[in-house]
Amino acid sequence: MAIIYVTNKEYRADLKVYEEKHEYRADMSVYIEDQKYKAKGDCVWYITNQKHRADKTIYWVNQKHKADLKVYIQKHKYKAKGNF
Repeated sequence: MAIIYVTNKEYRADLKVYEEKHEYRADMSVYIEDQKYKAKGDCVWYITNQKHRADKTIYWVNQKHKADLKVYIQKHKYKAKGNF
């Protein structure tokens, strides 16, 4: 399950994530789900506002070279693939 909390402090994050514009450049292809129980596996994310309930804490970075993980956000769930 990938329940994600987005922090605004870089030092509090487990992963620094960069959003790629092209799928072939990404390390992971993710789909963002709107309901928690549907978030199964690492590639289907549910974004939560509760830090203590999250599996991973991420920080969105603007520069690719600062990122630990490059993701491409899919529009369809079946296209999502990859893991942490």
